[in-house]
Formats: sequence, structure tokens, C-alpha cells
Amino acid sequence: MTQLEENLDQLRGRVAAAAARAGRKESEVRIMAVSKTRTREEVLAAYALGLRLFGENRVQELREKFTAMPPDLELHLIGRLQSNKAGGAAAACACVQSIDKWETLTALDRGAVKAGRRLDFLLEIHLSGEESQSGIRDTVYFYELLEKLSQVQNLRLRGLMGIAPQGEPERIRRAFRSLAALGEEAKGRFPGLDFSVLSMGMSGDFEIAIEEGATLIRVGTLLFGERPGV
Repeated sequence: MTQLEENLDQLRGRVAAAAARAGRKESEVRIMAVSKTRTREEVLAAYALGLRLFGENRVQELREKFTAMPPDLELHLIGRLQSNKAGGAAAACACVQSIDKWETLTALDRGAVKAGRRLDFLLEIHLSGEESQSGIRDTVYFYELLEKLSQVQNLRLRGLMGIAPQGEPERIRRAFRSLAALGEEAKGRFPGLDFSVLSMGMSGDFEIAIEEGATLIRVGTLLFGERPGV
């Protein structure tokens, strides 16, 4: 058994246990392999073990790494998207998880129209309280964005994404719980929109995220080991 295979086996066991504690099924939680800074060979090794969902932070890196990949490999952008990179993201990704501005959303839509593709996106909500972190901070602005979504042509909202603050588990749990609650509230206000995806939880806090309703967790270090240079 390779180290990657062993890591994935342990991760799946922890996902199953966290889901069971919350009265959920393991199948309700998708595992994203966060492959930023990892090699193409590492991605293909993870794919060979059954992983199909991968997340990258930078448009240039993902476009270079994910050329001529298997057709059922699903690639998401999880890092901050600059408007001038939106065309590249639209051409390469199935979903952009990090939308927090109307200007970025419309740039991505233009890129999708030009590429002749339909893309999914998530709205990123600021949870960490850290100035360096992106995400929508204002609930009023969040609902203003939802009001305007009929204006985009080739994009489909699928849900919400957030990065938890660092600190004690209860602080992390409150942040995840608030994201889940916002999704439920938005679903009630906009029943025609899709809020089925709740992307939250990373290597250090994914079990709490699953207990609070995550449907997608983003895991890199636990799968691949420490990143090069770390």
C-alpha cells in the first residue's frame, strides 16, 4: 500500500465516523483532493485510487497541470479569482468556488459564454475574520448578488463555500454552523436557486465541518503530505 493509498483510506474512515456522529451517510460528503503545488503525477495517482474531484488555487497552474486529463476528472478553482483570469478559469474548470464579487461573476460569465461552456459556481462567505481572507462579508450584499443572478447566462449557482477561522474547535464550529444557517435562510428566500453544496472543512477541521452539514470537504495535506517547502 502506498502512502497516498494509506492516507486516503484513513481519511475515508474519519469521514465515515464524522458522518455517523451527525446521523449522516458517508456518501453525502464529497472529498476534494486539493492539488495545489502537487505534480501531475500525484494527481494521476490520486485519480487511480478513485478520487475524481480536485481543487486548485491558481488559474495558470491548473491550466498547465490539467491538460489532457481523463474526462471524468472534475476540476474546481478554490483560490481567489481575478477578473483578468476569468476566461482561463471558464475554459478549464467545472466550478469556481471562490466568487465574492459581482464584477468577478460577470467576468466569469463572459468567459463561459466565449468558451461555449456552462459552469457551476459557489459564493464564498467570509468566516475567518482575517483581513487577508476573501469572501462576502456583508449579508445585504450577499442577497443583492442573489437578486441579480438572473442576469448571468452560462453560470449556475450550486451553493456556498467558506474557510473557518483558526482557533478553538467551538469557534470553528460556530463559523461552520453560521454558513449552513445562511444557506438554509437563502434557500427559503430564493427557492428557485440551488444551495445543495456546502463546501467547508479542510485537513485540520473537516470533521467539525461534516458534523455541521458540509457536503464537500477540501483536503490536501492529509492526502498528499506536507507541501514542498513547508
